[in-house]
Amino acid sequence: MITPTSLQIGDTVAIVATARKVSKEELQPALQLLENWGLKAVLGKSIGAEENQFAGSDDLRERDFQQMMIDPNIKAIWCARGGYGTVRIIDKLDFLKFKKNPKWIIGYSDVTVLHSHINNLGVETLHAQMCLEVEKKTEETRESIRKVLFGEEHSISSETNIDKKNTLRQAQHNALHKFNRPGLVKGEIIGGNLSVLYSLCGSDSAINTDGKILFIEDLDEYLYHIDRMMMNLKRNGMLENLAGLIVGGMTMMNDNTIPFGKTAQEIIVEVVSEYNYPVCFNVPAGHCKDNRALIMGRNITLEVTENETRLVF
Repeated sequence: MITPTSLQIGDTVAIVATARKVSKEELQPALQLLENWGLKAVLGKSIGAEENQFAGSDDLRERDFQQMMIDPNIKAIWCARGGYGTVRIIDKLDFLKFKKNPKWIIGYSDVTVLHSHINNLGVETLHAQMCLEVEKKTEETRESIRKVLFGEEHSISSETNIDKKNTLRQAQHNALHKFNRPGLVKGEIIGGNLSVLYSLCGSDSAINTDGKILFIEDLDEYLYHIDRMMMNLKRNGMLENLAGLIVGGMTMMNDNTIPFGKTAQEIIVEVVSEYNYPVCFNVPAGHCKDNRALIMGRNITLEVTENETRLVF
């Protein structure tokens, strides 16, 4: 797997929108953050563009991203926001020059399309907070992006005793960790948003999970949808031969008038109950306030104990 070149002070980062529309005004905190890091920013033509809910037409978004990929002066591409739409342009993109001179692609949620497709090409990507609302996330969220971009050491530790002063939060945190299945493994981390991974099954962008550490997260889904998607992954053989499973934020789940009867975490535990690899929950990544960067395609160490989950990249 190829690791994109680390950034240096003075390098330029392109900001583009591959999915939902976004204005330049909404990106001011991200622009200021890049400046604070000593980096320059270039806004793509998709920023401020509009076609219904999309950031301009499919052709505009494709050309914008393509130009930033092949421009030698652009050292990283930071996706402005998610939503839906990246899958509409993925098959139009030409990654030939990108593979010869790869750069960091940054984002999550709908950007899972890019992570999966580019990881299949043998290049690492950065699953991390989008530009939009980066100022509303934790300092650890922002710092984790900076560390990876500048080639510094990066790890994530999720402990059960993170907040002893807040009894309710501690109880909720421990309740999720009760589903953890201990173990120590090494392997390539892949994945992203569960709904997007599900939608990619059977396509050229679908991931090969054999021997890999799979990361999943999601937002605002019905519980029966979570069950359906997990069953789909299982029936496709995508859960059987994993090295490990990491579950990030399963946020703002919905239920029907007649309850499904299980939480998202309980659904996942049940679906993978017959397998023996380590499983961990509540890892700070995905649709949550603390959205730490994950280097997708990187061989990592995953250690799950009763009290801690640790990812070393």
